[in-house]
Amino acid sequence: QLVESGGGLVQPGASLRLTCSASIGTFSDYAMAWFRRAPGKDREFVAVISRAGTRTSYASSVKGRFSISRDNRLSTVSLQMNNLKPEDTAVYYCAADYTVTGATPSDVARFDYWGQGTQVTVSL
Repeated sequence: QLVESGGGLVQPGASLRLTCSASIGTFSDYAMAWFRRAPGKDREFVAVISRAGTRTSYASSVKGRFSISRDNRLSTVSLQMNNLKPEDTAVYYCAADYTVTGATPSDVARFDYWGQGTQVTVSL
């Protein structure tokens, strides 16, 4: 089970921090990622972090503004979102992929577990 929190309504340029709490067995066996789905669009990759947290990867649209991190002791993964833009408005989903050490998958089909999503709205 993955449970996201931290979404909300903010103005452009603001920051938000999303957190995902996991109950999926051995948390450190999973690469963890964030995806998002904007109205009328497909789910898209945002960021991923490897099992040990040593490797990350980001979508080009968020690189330099978003940062993913994880705490394997607490079984949580977070997404720090800075300088938010209206085009970041979406439902954000946490996802887990049971994979090998160092992997940073971004294909939505790879992921085994999904959260229910949390709404992020960026608007004046």
